[in-house]
Amino acid sequence: MSQQNPVTQAPGLRLKLGGRLGAIDPSAIAKAEAALKSLSGNFAQWLSDEITKLDAARARIGEEGVNAQTMETLYLRAHDLKGLGATYEFPLITKICGSLCSLIDAKDKRLNVDLTLVDAHIEAVKTAVRDGVKTEEQPEGRQMLDELARRVAGA
Repeated sequence: MSQQNPVTQAPGLRLKLGGRLGAIDPSAIAKAEAALKSLSGNFAQWLSDEITKLDAARARIGEEGVNAQTMETLYLRAHDLKGLGATYEFPLITKICGSLCSLIDAKDKRLNVDLTLVDAHIEAVKTAVRDGVKTEEQPEGRQMLDELARRVAGA
């Protein structure tokens, strides 16, 4: 085992896997990173597609009303963006959608959620993309997260 590879040195993980974790080949990691980098030109379109799906889920709530099915669809779209934001080079979107998911995570809370808070999260995602605000380290990103947190806490 390489002393330079912290993954192979993680005794907790090795114990959990019962010794089945072999050394991770650094060249395999480099190949995976290169493959991801080669796809990065598609990130903007893929992100746009995911936001369109989130918008469609919200529009469906406007058309059909708040019910278990429409809110589940909204939750799944937000959850997808939560997972994909950082991959698509927008870790701020991961945080915004994480907040939205927390807001509607519990199925019993979904049916009584303040839709203006849902809309505020969706608008924050769109604003982040439109203005190129990728992280919370950017002042605009920190301001968006703080405002969402303030509004959620007051709900």
